[in-house]
Amino acid sequence: MHIHKLLKWLAVASTVGMLLILLGGALVTKTDSGMGCGRHWPGCNGQLIPDVITTEVLIEFSHRVVTGVVGILIVAFAVWAWRALGHVRETKFLSFLAIFFLVLQALIGAAQVKWGQGDFILALHFGISLISFAAVLLLTLLVFEVDRKFDTDKIRIGKTLKFHTIGVTLYSYVVIYTGALVRHTDSSLVCMDWPLCRNNEFSLPTNMYEWVQMGHRAAAGLIVIWIIIIAIHVFKNYKDQRAIYWGWMIALILVVSQATTGMFVVLTKLNLYIALLHSLFISMLFGLLCYMILLLSRSHMKNN
Repeated sequence: MHIHKLLKWLAVASTVGMLLILLGGALVTKTDSGMGCGRHWPGCNGQLIPDVITTEVLIEFSHRVVTGVVGILIVAFAVWAWRALGHVRETKFLSFLAIFFLVLQALIGAAQVKWGQGDFILALHFGISLISFAAVLLLTLLVFEVDRKFDTDKIRIGKTLKFHTIGVTLYSYVVIYTGALVRHTDSSLVCMDWPLCRNNEFSLPTNMYEWVQMGHRAAAGLIVIWIIIIAIHVFKNYKDQRAIYWGWMIALILVVSQATTGMFVVLTKLNLYIALLHSLFISMLFGLLCYMILLLSRSHMKNN
């Protein structure tokens, strides 16, 4: 089946745009620009387009504009994909997820501006946006897959890899949430050393902020170890299945990059560019893990 070229361009634009929404949201949080437009939404400081532009206003207002424009692209993409690829099993479900979680993250963002939210609720914002990004990414892969047909119809995954794939994907959301909690509770620099909190000497955290920071580090360390174990298993048993093999090798690169940038975020005392890379790597990793789940849902049983 031939897919219209414009749909492919729309798919790529929607995926890149959703990534920009994620990074824009992270930029708003990391620069404390959330109140750049005051308590006004969808307007900014009582105006449709603000005439007084500060750095905070520029960051917050730009994020809103990008979210609005990309939101229209994603709705158009999801509807078109539904109509063009409705016969593909995953299409309708992913189209619904993309739109539902896009609207949900926008509403949470608006509620924060209008009324304020607790840190533990705000930490969900990034994770909800990630689900929408993952759905858009998978829809995009489906669009290209229909023409190219990679080798994903011949996937065979054993019980061990199935367990690890589902487990690490669910667990990655815990890591994502704890990372968002670090930002929203202002716990980023409560521990100035790495990997341990103070003078690299082992001691239990003494307050909530240290618990949040060190809890995230422990969670991140565990996912690195877990994906290394998975990658070794895949290297030994799945070299003949390119999508599975290269998917997990890339996941290994991403999780190591994620941990490395996390370390440098602390050591450079919140360098903005490294912090944004940190958000980028976890977004890409989560999207890739969701794709591994999609392949898992199509697989036939394998012995190991």
